[in-house]
Amino acid sequence: MAASEESGRTSCTCPCTERVDNSKPQADTVAIVVAGGSGERFGDPRGKQFVDLCGLPLMCWPLMALDRAPSVAHIVIVCAPDKADVVKSDVLSRVVLKTPVSIAPSGATRQDSVYSGLSQMPAGYPFVAVHDAARPLVEVPMIEGAVAAVRQDGRLAGAICAARSIDTLKLVEGTDIIATPDRTFYWAAQTPQVFRTREVVAAYKAALWDGYQGTDDSSLVERHGGRVRCVECSRDNIKVTIPEDLAVAEATLEQRLVEEGCGRRPGRDVQ
Repeated sequence: MAASEESGRTSCTCPCTERVDNSKPQADTVAIVVAGGSGERFGDPRGKQFVDLCGLPLMCWPLMALDRAPSVAHIVIVCAPDKADVVKSDVLSRVVLKTPVSIAPSGATRQDSVYSGLSQMPAGYPFVAVHDAARPLVEVPMIEGAVAAVRQDGRLAGAICAARSIDTLKLVEGTDIIATPDRTFYWAAQTPQVFRTREVVAAYKAALWDGYQGTDDSSLVERHGGRVRCVECSRDNIKVTIPEDLAVAEATLEQRLVEEGCGRRPGRDVQ
C-alpha cells in the first residue's frame, strides 16, 4: 500500500478509485484485536505486537487492514492495562485510522482477554471478528470473506479463516506414532474468527460458568452447539510467535508492498 508520513503517522494516499470506500456503508462488525501477549516465547519484553515490522510496530499492520475492511465499524484493542499508554503512543499515533478505536484490559489468558473485549464492545452490532494482533499479514479479502460467510448463511454461528493442511500429520503418544490420519479432514485455524455476537457471547459465558478453556474462539462456539465454517485463506496469514516468524513476515510483507505499488494487487483488494 502507498503510504505518507505526516508527523510520524502512516496513512494510505493511493488515489485509485477501486480502493475500499472509506464510508463503509455496510459496517456491521466489531473487530476485537487481542494484543495482551507478554512476549515470553518471542523473547522481547515489550511483547511481539510492538516489535518493528517494515518500519511500523507489528500491530499497526492488522489494524490498518481492519480499518480498510468495509464491514468493520469499530475496533477494540485488548491489551495489558500497563500497555494502554504504549498502544496509544507507539501504535495509534503512527497510523491514521478512520474506524473508531477503543481499548479494553486484557486478562490472565487469551480467553479472558477476548471476553473482556466482548464485554466492552459497543452495543448494537450483529457480528464480531476476533483477530490476533500477532497476525500482521491479514488482508481485507480474508476479513470480508469470513464476515460475508456468516452474514449470508443464517445457519452459521461463525466462520473462521483457515488453511488446508498440506503436511502429513501424525497422532503421537509420547514420541511413538499411533496413527496417520487423513489430512484432507484437517485445516489450520487462523484469525480473524467471525461470529454472530449473541452466539459468541453466549458461548463465552457458558465456558466461564463451566470453567472450560478452549484452544480458540471457535472451539467455544462449537462446544455451545454453534455451526462454524472454514473460509479458506492464504497460508501467508501466519502468527508471529518466535523470532524466525518475524523474518518470514517481513519478507512476505516487503514483497507484498513492492507488488502493490499504488496500493492494489489484482484480485487482492476489495472494490
